[in-house]
Amino acid sequence: MPVRGYVVVNETYCKGCELCVEACPQHVLGLDATHITAKGYHPATLIADGCTGCGICGVMCPEAAITIYREKSGVERITS
Repeated sequence: MPVRGYVVVNETYCKGCELCVEACPQHVLGLDATHITAKGYHPATLIADGCTGCGICGVMCPEAAITIYREKSGVERITS
């Protein structure tokens, strides 16, 4: 089962620079062409399924506008 995740973009800080879009190895980020922030930018958003929560987009964001969430794996280790 592949790891799943998602991102939340804080529109107050996102300037639509697309650095996160270019860095995403899964190609699931894009700019929201239907929405403009209060500062006049198209913010980044998830445009497809397949986010793994790898965190590369958050590292690339110069404004720290991206929070990454990763779902817990369904497998737990049992130690004896």
